[in-house]
Amino acid sequence: MIVIKCGGSVLHELSPSFFTSVKQLRESGLDVVIVHGGGPDIGQLLKALNIPSEFVNGLRKTTKDVLDVVEMVLNGKVNQTLVSLLQANDIRAVGLSGVDDRLLQAKPIDLHALGYVGEVVNVRGKLVHTLLRHGYVPVIAPIGVDEGGQTYNINADTAAAAIAQALSADKLVFVTDVDGILNNGEVVEEATAQMIEAMIADGTISGGMIPKVKAALHALHSVNEVAIVSGKVPFYKEGTWRGTMMKKEVYV
Repeated sequence: MIVIKCGGSVLHELSPSFFTSVKQLRESGLDVVIVHGGGPDIGQLLKALNIPSEFVNGLRKTTKDVLDVVEMVLNGKVNQTLVSLLQANDIRAVGLSGVDDRLLQAKPIDLHALGYVGEVVNVRGKLVHTLLRHGYVPVIAPIGVDEGGQTYNINADTAAAAIAQALSADKLVFVTDVDGILNNGEVVEEATAQMIEAMIADGTISGGMIPKVKAALHALHSVNEVAIVSGKVPFYKEGTWRGTMMKKEVYV
């Protein structure tokens, strides 16, 4: 099984080769699950509605008003757009939210500091397995829910990592708008935890790439391999991957 996380920054720039790569993965006998973000679209709608928004430690502080927009964009516009694109490329897909069948059970990280930003405490994978068994690609919006029905905005990177771990995926793939982890303009084809920590410390890895690589390293405790690839070029072709690979045996 492969879990693919599509970043919000690349969703509108996915090339035909992205869908070709997904088809090749499925034709090679692998199940594919997609988790997506939607930050840029959320930001645009918040601005249009004059709803204030701020980031705290890289996470969007989520008030009730912000949460309404997050759910509207992720569950509606972004999820259905991605499902439509997959189906236009002859890939059967079904859109889900983490609320469906309580797929992503969550709790707040810090209500005072972050509002309704959650962390995943459990993944109920039965619905995902059912869809995979019937030949569908599940496309999941990272909205979580607690026992009382309160919904939460979940960081898509960490949601994808939690899903990959719970489903015992063979590989977790972060699809971004860059070719992988870059060092002096060159793609780092294989990285260790020690290399990544050093690159964060010296500023080689910065900004939005930091939560990606941290989520990747955390996922390696349960997933054999994590990749960071570009959605603008073929990332998988005839058994060959293109991007930065992090393997469990290297990490451990």
